[in-house]
Amino acid sequence: MFLSNCCGAGRGFSSIDLDTIDVSNLNRQFLFQKKHVGKSKAQVAKESALQFCPTVNITAYHDSIMNPEYNVEFFRKFMLVMNALDNRAARNHVNRMCLAADIPLIESGSAGYLGQVTVIKKGLTECYECQPKPTQKTFPGCTIRNTPSEPIHCIVWAKYLFNQLFGEEDADQEVSPDTADPEAAWNPEDTATRATASDKDGDIKRVSTKEWARSTGYDPAKLFNKLFKDDIMYLLTMDKLWKTRKAPTPLDWQQLENSARPQEVSAGSGLKDQQVLGVWGLCQLFQRSVETLRSQLQEKGEGAELVWDKDDPPALDFVTAAANLRMHIFSMNMKSPFDVKSMAGNIIPAIATTNAVIAGLIVLEGLKVLSGELESCRTIFLNKCPNLRKKLLIPCVLDPPSASCYVCASQPEVTVKLNVHKTTVLSLQDRILKERFGMVAPDVQIEDGKGTILISSEEGETETNNSKSLADFGIRNGSRLQVDDFLQDYALLVNVLHTEELERDVEFEVVGEAPDKAPPPQSTQEEVKSITNGNKDSAQPSTSFKAPAEDDDIMIVDSGEEEEEEEGASSSTAATSSGSKRKHSDAETGETSTKRLRTDQSSAAAATNDDDNDDDDIIALD
Repeated sequence: MFLSNCCGAGRGFSSIDLDTIDVSNLNRQFLFQKKHVGKSKAQVAKESALQFCPTVNITAYHDSIMNPEYNVEFFRKFMLVMNALDNRAARNHVNRMCLAADIPLIESGSAGYLGQVTVIKKGLTECYECQPKPTQKTFPGCTIRNTPSEPIHCIVWAKYLFNQLFGEEDADQEVSPDTADPEAAWNPEDTATRATASDKDGDIKRVSTKEWARSTGYDPAKLFNKLFKDDIMYLLTMDKLWKTRKAPTPLDWQQLENSARPQEVSAGSGLKDQQVLGVWGLCQLFQRSVETLRSQLQEKGEGAELVWDKDDPPALDFVTAAANLRMHIFSMNMKSPFDVKSMAGNIIPAIATTNAVIAGLIVLEGLKVLSGELESCRTIFLNKCPNLRKKLLIPCVLDPPSASCYVCASQPEVTVKLNVHKTTVLSLQDRILKERFGMVAPDVQIEDGKGTILISSEEGETETNNSKSLADFGIRNGSRLQVDDFLQDYALLVNVLHTEELERDVEFEVVGEAPDKAPPPQSTQEEVKSITNGNKDSAQPSTSFKAPAEDDDIMIVDSGEEEEEEEGASSSTAATSSGSKRKHSDAETGETSTKRLRTDQSSAAAATNDDDNDDDDIIALD
């Protein structure tokens, strides 16, 4: 849709997309056919588009936009960039590259029936990162392992279990009962005692889950009883956990087999992936998936590992069965395979008509930019239901840059609260600079009068620093770090605020960040209540739009087929009635909006990571 619109509106463009075509793309992408499955999206889209518009000049790249090859000079070849990515890291990167190149960016996104399009111009409008985005929701390990209260907890647990049995083991993704859970201890001192308890005290044996499963030959019945009977019975010995919660009910393979009913389906009808199986049906699904995954491991050979993929039927069956069995044990409403896939993959299924509307709006705003009519550009929201004026499309005046933005401000600066004795250089690089602030290849220099290089993007220069704490380099409360990312042409001054009072499982905090304010819709609150288990718990404005000497005029970033729920309709801004109030531009009233209409598309599925790896789809118009 998007590509065909561009072909009709422009003379040429470039398309960058690392993704390949999947079967699930075919029902909403008329450029792709069954014979194209497994091929490059960018290349096939080019070939298909040229069939109905042979005069247009298209350059296709099957590559990642994060590749250093696509630097600022590359972006400067274009007059316009159009973005439709499905995750925050890629959006941040393209946003910064366009700011550095001083190229207009059209940012967009969709989530189910919702969507939005906005225009970003350096020095004139706010950038993608001017407005704080909802923080990805995470859960403490003890909640996942001991006291799940929502279906998403069980789905995350099942994905962890897949990795523990068939994939790469991670100590942070252990699925056995957590004996160090502070809530399970009567006294604070008991926490440390439980954490160091011996096997005879009832703790799970100090052998990895994968080693134990191998020793049983991946026997489905033994795995079942260990996970859903023995581990649950051990949880019941932590009686303090169940003072205010309904206690879990263990399941026994033999008993279920003896009382099994054929073709048991407890809920749902019609499409197979929307049915919810009964307990014995889930047992059979668990058995089949374990046997299939065991065979895949054996075919790969000794030391092989499997990678969980929501589009791999045996892997999805395993997570569906394990998660639903755990939901049943903890008295929750079970989920269909379709729901599990959406939540486990952290996605909102794409709707073709929504994408078509957003694609059209992207091109319309692009034409305004190319015509030099920036003043007429708008942020446009697509809502699910009409507003009071019976409109689905809500235009809003573009907001100016935020003075406090740590990306597009003239001198970006931020304060980070952390423990300098516990935070390592590697954590600073990966968790804070790359993950939180969206950098790709940061260089860090300490402002200590000596110009000490803490982190270098050049391979092999500072790797020996990774395991050391920040305090080892004299960094203390009030220290300042000068951070540069030459790929993004981006510099940031980081002020360090030392503290020893961070909450549990919190490594750092960005001072001055506003918390997520938008509450979940009432319907969502009611649903959660019915299924929980009692848990209480910059630069000056640029006006030049003269085309460069090259033929390339526009660049556009294209999203994947299924939007990441954390992003969804909240790419640069978002649209929903639950957001902050904003007046709309309306031909009848003549009102001009002054505040951002926002969306918070948060839900339980945002607790997991994006499994699409679709972080670099870009379409560029020449």
